[in-house]
Order: sequence, then C-alpha cells, then structure tokens
Amino acid sequence: MHHYFATRSRLQDFRSSLVSFATLGKIYCNRHNGSLWYTLNNSEASAITQTALTGYLRELKFEKCERRGKEVYKLLITIQADRPYILESGHDTHFAKSVLAAIATLTPQQLYSPITLQPQAGTTDENVLFCRVWVESELVMASYNEQTEWREVSKQALAVTKVANEIAF
Repeated sequence: MHHYFATRSRLQDFRSSLVSFATLGKIYCNRHNGSLWYTLNNSEASAITQTALTGYLRELKFEKCERRGKEVYKLLITIQADRPYILESGHDTHFAKSVLAAIATLTPQQLYSPITLQPQAGTTDENVLFCRVWVESELVMASYNEQTEWREVSKQALAVTKVANEIAF
C-alpha cells in the first residue's frame, strides 16, 4: 500500500505519483471500467494504478447531475494534495458510505492532518467498492448497517469538514 503524506508547511513541495492524471479532472470511484478508480479524458476511461490518495479534506458535498440520461445524486470529495482532486461516487454506494461514516466519527482537529483514501474492492460482489479512511497512520474504524441514519451521518460528516476548513485555513 502506498501512502502519500504531506505536512501543512510542505504542501507546496508535495508531489505524489498521482500527478500523471492531475490534468484530467474528476476521479470516478467505482468498478465500472475494470479498476477501482479512474479518470475520463474525452469519454475514455483511464485506470488509476495508485492504491491511495493522501491530502487535506477540503469539502464534502452532494450534487444532483445527469448520468446516462438519468438524474442521480453524487458525493463529491475534494482533497487538496499536490493539487485539488475531486472524487466522485454515487451518494448511496458503499464507497460513499464508508467515507461518510468514517469522517462523521472525526473531530475538526483530526482533519487538520492529511487523510488517506484507499479504495478497496468488495470480496463477495465484484461490483462493490469500499473506501478505507486513514488519519495519519491510523485507520478510522467506522461501521454501518441497514439501520444507519444516513441523513444524520451525512450532516455530521459535512459539518465536521466545514468546521475544520473554517478554523484551519
């Protein structure tokens, strides 16, 4: 597993091997194109081979958009590493739920440190993608199930992220 860490004072110098797709825009977090995450360039999928992305969590937001002729909701995760990265996932996917559940358990102070997002394939379903969230070198343990109140979890995750960015930067 690769981790790309930066300290706040060295953020300007931070360069990860993710630079190779830095100009391609969003990172799509799903298993539709034979990888765990990928970018699109002129509608052509390009797999990302790096196993993790580390940077500062700048924003979590939900956005309504159109995909394949349907109106859908997406979770957009903005990470500031060597440049801003926007990760996109369906709002109700295991990837999104993993991120939201983990971030909701953190304090704003914990988000002053870089976080690492590590996509992880599901073991029982080849379409499922989870996300491990690390703060520094600690894995954030957050579980969820069918009874989880996602509206509340989402509100908490968005609030913690917002407060962390208002105070720290």
